[in-house]
Amino acid sequence: MKLYLTSAIGGDVKEDGMRKPAPLLPFNGFTYFLKQDWVENAKVLIISASPADYERNDSILRCLREAFPMSGLSVSYMDICDDRKENLTDRIGEMDVVLLSGGHVPTQNAFFQKIGLKEKLTNYQGIVIAYSAGSMNCAELVYASPEADGEALDPNYKRWIPGLGLTNVNIFPHFEALREDWLDGMRVVEDIVFQDSFHHEIIAMNNGTFIVVDENGKHTLFGEAYRIKDGRMEQICQNGESVML
Repeated sequence: MKLYLTSAIGGDVKEDGMRKPAPLLPFNGFTYFLKQDWVENAKVLIISASPADYERNDSILRCLREAFPMSGLSVSYMDICDDRKENLTDRIGEMDVVLLSGGHVPTQNAFFQKIGLKEKLTNYQGIVIAYSAGSMNCAELVYASPEADGEALDPNYKRWIPGLGLTNVNIFPHFEALREDWLDGMRVVEDIVFQDSFHHEIIAMNNGTFIVVDENGKHTLFGEAYRIKDGRMEQICQNGESVML
């Protein structure tokens, strides 16, 4: 398996309130590296993060069907697995690419468990591309940072949950957009993520930053990113550069 962990992959733009197809994000060589691993006329299965939101899922599918060819990545088949099509995961072995979409981390995590995705990815030999929540849920122990109103204050909200076990890296995506955000009267980064980082390492990534995990488990990070641990943060990479994790 070749694993791409991203904050965002692009693939759509919003115009006049509508999502329209757009090329994938090329920053830090993302599409360049992906082309090296891509097979011609790839078969792609998207796994939804919002299995009951059919309108959203259909929009994702519609945009990405065009976005990959726009970026020079040919596709012969693409579909999305949600509540309507759970049995599509039975065909994972036929797929060249499995794409784990973004959304609400606990919702996607529960869906992954329902469809037995961890077991179905065992011995998978293709490419897995994950973005946002999808990347977060790839971890062995997932950091589900609070994101919806009330979650940061809810004593029953679980911030650490079992994941797919494809990596030991905990990702905090969209860092450039969230570093000034507030949730439930708290600063998302300093008051929530920093506090959750004691005894845990969290990698905060901007959109356009990604990690490639090769078949031997080697992790290489490309683009601007920060390590948050024990309540402290340090920059570990910048755009145009790469580091081993």
